Amino acid sequence: MRRGGRASGVGSLVGGSLAGGSLGRGSLVAGVAALVVALAGCGAIPGSVTPVDEAEFTNELAIPPLAPSRVVDGTRVFSLTAQEGVTEFRPGVETRTWGYDGSYLGPTLRAERGERVAVEVTNDLGEPTSVHWHGMHLPAAMDGGPHQEVAPGATWRPTWEIDQPAATLWYHPHPHGKTEQHVYRGLAGMFLLDDDASRTAALPHTYGVDDVPVIVQDKILDSDGQLELKDDGSEPGTLGDVVMTNGTVGAYQEVTTERVRLRLLNGSTARTFQLGFEDRDMDLVATDGGLLDAPVRLDEVRLAPGERAEVVVKMKPGETTRLHSAEADLGNLVVPFAMGANDAFDVLELRAADELAPSPEPAWAASEHAAADELHEADVSMTRTFELDDSRINRRRMDMGRIDEVATVGSTEVWEVHSTVPMPHSFHVHDVQFRVLSIDGEAPPPELAGRKDTIYLEPGREYRLLMRFDDYADPDMPYMYHCHMLMHEDAGMMGQFVVVEPGQEAGTVPEHGAGTGTDGGAGTDGHEGHH
Repeated sequence: MRRGGRASGVGSLVGGSLAGGSLGRGSLVAGVAALVVALAGCGAIPGSVTPVDEAEFTNELAIPPLAPSRVVDGTRVFSLTAQEGVTEFRPGVETRTWGYDGSYLGPTLRAERGERVAVEVTNDLGEPTSVHWHGMHLPAAMDGGPHQEVAPGATWRPTWEIDQPAATLWYHPHPHGKTEQHVYRGLAGMFLLDDDASRTAALPHTYGVDDVPVIVQDKILDSDGQLELKDDGSEPGTLGDVVMTNGTVGAYQEVTTERVRLRLLNGSTARTFQLGFEDRDMDLVATDGGLLDAPVRLDEVRLAPGERAEVVVKMKPGETTRLHSAEADLGNLVVPFAMGANDAFDVLELRAADELAPSPEPAWAASEHAAADELHEADVSMTRTFELDDSRINRRRMDMGRIDEVATVGSTEVWEVHSTVPMPHSFHVHDVQFRVLSIDGEAPPPELAGRKDTIYLEPGREYRLLMRFDDYADPDMPYMYHCHMLMHEDAGMMGQFVVVEPGQEAGTVPEHGAGTGTDGGAGTDGHEGHH
């Protein structure tokens, strides 16, 4: 099996030019192309510099536990504590890590549509952090973005009603300028939603047995076994040579049923994965925001940072197969191998038992909420354009005190988004699940036809995204839109939007970090702004 490498020197040089703003957008492609030609001419672009490690698949896959909860006055209450710890990614080597309720990653939260939930988030770290509910539809004050930081020793208690389709969501920190560091150290977990459609679906559904969370990440471990985060400006950020699933290096999962459902999450800070099996197809059943209209048979699915996919894999008794990340088509990149596009490696081994319990073909009926959830292009009242370059959106870097866009509650919009530079970007919008209307004027492929909150932007292509801003209006508290390649986000590739009542103007953004005390602060019921 071919293994690619990463030319970190080229990435650093290209990234340095971009970060420093020394190349205008008009001259960027020509300038970088000339750089590549010059380096190639003097032999400075090797074919393999830091290959992804060949793992021995001898460690049982760690399954994040389901988070306990209690029901208080009709609200399902979870608790999470961000804390320091040590993790043995390699036997006998203690790596300093962060996690929720443990040393690395966090438990899986699970709730149903129609439930009211609250999460008591306690920060036991030595610096502020936050918890963003990625893909969740909820009030801006509960979103866990950079305006809802939790101070060391404090507890934040956001509360909201689950009102969206069943889906595989996740949670992770979102402190301004430090999101990459906090996620890389280990702060992340899944948040699963159920509804009437998922409860009756013919899909594997026993958590940790035939319905398996798979958080895929890459890391660099230094000579002492500690996490190393590159800070040299290399594009698109840190690409690690150690690949892990659920924090397990060289993981295998015992399979006891004919079909297994893998809930795939790209939890990396920069790397895009091209996931599939070399010896079989798989059924894509759901994307970021929930179930597709019907299964889509695929051999591979591309996931940029922040994206999710649910796939169902069929197994035969006694066989072994591996989830693999193949060389990826990342579009018109200037130096694809420096961006990890040429890397190929195994991710997770599946080992089927000698006898397998029967599993039905994937199938499901539409939710009773399907008609109300549907987005209609005929309802569009506003079209906005977003251009992403090196570390800016619409030529602006993030400003915590500036509101960039104002949407009206209940309105439907089209966002036209494209990357103007030959670099990878992964575009995420808070609060909404959008539908991809077109890519360069053409219908999206079947794997992009479902609900999405994050999408990989191939350079130079225009993506038209249809979204609706339901339920929550708050002129003073913004949501975010940003690149989910976290080095880019931290460098300023992020903007803010508020949702207001009809005829209402944007208000004043609160001071950074205000309202996150032990009483819940920005997460109290009084700031919900429900329409």
